[in-house]
This record gives sequence, structure tokens and C-alpha cells, in this order.
Amino acid sequence: MKTLSAVLAGGVLLAGVTLQTQAEEAACATVRLGDPGWSDIAVTNGVARLLLDGLGYRTETPTLAVPIIYAGLHKGQVDAFLGNWMPAQQSNYDKFVASGLVERLAENLGGTEYTLAVPRYVHDAGVHSFADLDRFAERFGHKLYGIASGSPANESIRQMIAADEFGLGDWKLVESSEQAMLVQVGRAVKNEQFVVFLGWTPHPMNVQHDMRYLRGGEKYFGASGTVNTLARKGYAAQCPNVARLLGNLKFTQQMENAIMDEVLNRNVDQTLAIRVWLKSNPAALDGWLEGVTTRDGGDGLAAVKARL
Repeated sequence: MKTLSAVLAGGVLLAGVTLQTQAEEAACATVRLGDPGWSDIAVTNGVARLLLDGLGYRTETPTLAVPIIYAGLHKGQVDAFLGNWMPAQQSNYDKFVASGLVERLAENLGGTEYTLAVPRYVHDAGVHSFADLDRFAERFGHKLYGIASGSPANESIRQMIAADEFGLGDWKLVESSEQAMLVQVGRAVKNEQFVVFLGWTPHPMNVQHDMRYLRGGEKYFGASGTVNTLARKGYAAQCPNVARLLGNLKFTQQMENAIMDEVLNRNVDQTLAIRVWLKSNPAALDGWLEGVTTRDGGDGLAAVKARL
């Protein structure tokens, strides 16, 4: 009787472990990647989605404002975010990552730049730094063109205006989507009008427009930066295979610029542009898929290559 009880108890325990394993697998089957609506993160999310699809996972990429993405990571509603631009998002990083509420998986891009920029003809006219802007306030229309509401860069501009830094107290921040901002820049460039806007690398705008980044804004935008991959707390332990893949993802500015150029300037479908790039650069898959399996434990690299 004692032996039977032990066997039954062992069976119940084994069933519990099996159910727990199945629950974890179900929780990992769909990967939710935060998307702030930026072209570069659309590309990196697209790469992750293509790889995850080849490995047998599903992906969801809800478009959310940056503060909502961090809140989603904290609450477990978003699994990962490939767009932690630093130092632009320092306040969010300190609040969520440094405090241990959200996990940092890896740095995925280095050597970035993110600050105010002007067309070259404006630079040639004497606007080389943030301190030069207010001398030409009338020609700029007292406007600074930013991106979507809630972005950390917009908040930095608001802080400058509120503090009357560089004499910008009577200037106005114009918020819009990335695409709408670039349309406005394009119109200004076509007519050689003065315009100052948020610029960053990597992005095809650096090729499309002859532009210059302004000096002197390091207090608000920092110097050259990096982009990190973040995950909700406990995700790496719960879904180690997906977390390993996301942690392996390392990008280059050349790669991101090439794919974004195809998508934004040549109207190529994003997934097709990524596939074409990967077929021309197959070695990238070796590092990205090192130690990564398919969802059912198979050869991850072989599975992804077969899908390409």
C-alpha cells in the first residue's frame, strides 16, 4: 500500500511537472515584440520575426509609444524590445532596467547618433550648434520638428524649451510620426528653407539628405550611443531559447541602412528586403542562431536556412 501511494504521488508530481512544462512552452510559443513605429526597429523586429518564424514561433509586434512599451514589459504584456536607444532613453532605463523591473539581454547596435540636425545649406549659413539656432529663429519659424508624442527625444526638446536652454524658450516642438517629419524636411530642402529636426543613425535620411548634426546638445541627447535589447523580467529563464536568439542578434549600421533604403526609398516589401539581404550575407545567421534550436528542439540554423 505504501509502495502504491508512493507511485501515485510520483505520478501526480510527474503530471504536475509535465503540465508546467507545457504551460511554459505555450507561453513562449508567441513572442510579443514592442514596436515604437520607427523604421530601424521595424527592420530589426522584421529580422527577429523572420528567424522566429523559421524556428516555429509566432510573433506579434504591437505598435506602441515608448512609455507604453516599458510599461508593457513591466506588466508582462510585452516580451521584448529591440529599441532601447541609449542615452536617449536613460530615464526609462533607470526606472525599469537599472531597478530590476525589466531585463537587459544584450547590446544589438553601437555607434549610433541621435540629436538635432539641419540640412547642409543651413549648416553652411552658420548653424553649427544648438547655441546657433536662436540667432536664426525667424528663419526657422521658431519650430523644432520631432517625432511621435511620448518619445524620449521629444521630452528632451520639451525640457530645453522649458528651461529656455540656448534661448529656445519661445520655440515650439512640432510632434508627428517619423514619416511625417521627414516629409516636412523634404519639403523644406526642396525649397532650401531653414528646418531643424531630429536626426539619427542608422537611417536612410543620412543618404537621402545632405545633412549635418548639431554640436552642443550632449546634456540632453548624450554623445554617440548604443541600442539594447530588453525583455520582461524572468523571460530568459522562462523562454531560454527565444531569449538566446534575441541576445544573439547583433546588427550593423550598414545592414540596417541597406534594408531601410530598400523599404523606404525603393518601395520593396520589408520581408523581401530582409530575405534578399540574408541571402547575400548568410554568415550573419551563424552568429544569430548559435546555440538556438527550433521550438521542438531541432537544428535551428538548418530550419531557418530552409525557409529562406
